[in-house]
Amino acid sequence: MTHPIGVIGGVGPHAGLLLVERILAATEARRDQDHLPVALLSYADRIPDRTAFLEGYAPINPAGPILDVAADLARLGVQVAGIPCNTAHAPAIFDQVVAGLPRRAPGLRLLHLIDEAVVFVAQRVPRARRIGLLATLGTYRSGIYDVRLEKAGLLPVIPDSEMQEARVHRAIYDPDYGIKAHPGPVTERAMGELSEAIDHLAARGAEAVILGCTELSVAFRDPGRSPLPLVDATTALARALVRETAPARLLPLA
Repeated sequence: MTHPIGVIGGVGPHAGLLLVERILAATEARRDQDHLPVALLSYADRIPDRTAFLEGYAPINPAGPILDVAADLARLGVQVAGIPCNTAHAPAIFDQVVAGLPRRAPGLRLLHLIDEAVVFVAQRVPRARRIGLLATLGTYRSGIYDVRLEKAGLLPVIPDSEMQEARVHRAIYDPDYGIKAHPGPVTERAMGELSEAIDHLAARGAEAVILGCTELSVAFRDPGRSPLPLVDATTALARALVRETAPARLLPLA
């Protein structure tokens, strides 16, 4: 019997659903029963905003509530899980989660979304060396992608601070038109601002762009809307979860 894949959802809620969708898409299956078991727990009301914590606006570290969900998943028999939130992998949060796993969720292993996304760059755009990044302010300022891209021999290309704050972050978070408030359909204003940001990264020399926020995965379900190749971190995590659970069932990358 295959242990269920675990998804720590609610960060945000649509990102968890999309990760499950991508897990299904990455799995070789011809009937319902061929799909891998997946346990998604989406407790959005319990997990504080990750960027707000990193920026000093929220006093509670999301690591504690994330560990609560991990513990629930472990009780369901989950051995491998993922968090579909890039910002949750900032060391101030993720390191606390990992430190608490042996006590709170023994036997459960968390894959690292950022590491998997960087590995996926080589698979998705093997010739690209200058890699752009779209992400939340929390991820942007933490530098977690920069460090890992450089370690992989790649050059990170990030937006300038004005583009990041006035376009990228607002396209995700603005309460009137941002993706978190309007995930389906994503507003034209949000898409327009993200398109401006991609053009900005292209002008800075980016050859491909990592969608380093799972809300961006929701926005760019159709990658054809981008002039540059997109490396979707959510897809990277989904494929890694299948690989670590049932490697023989992982479909080749299209």
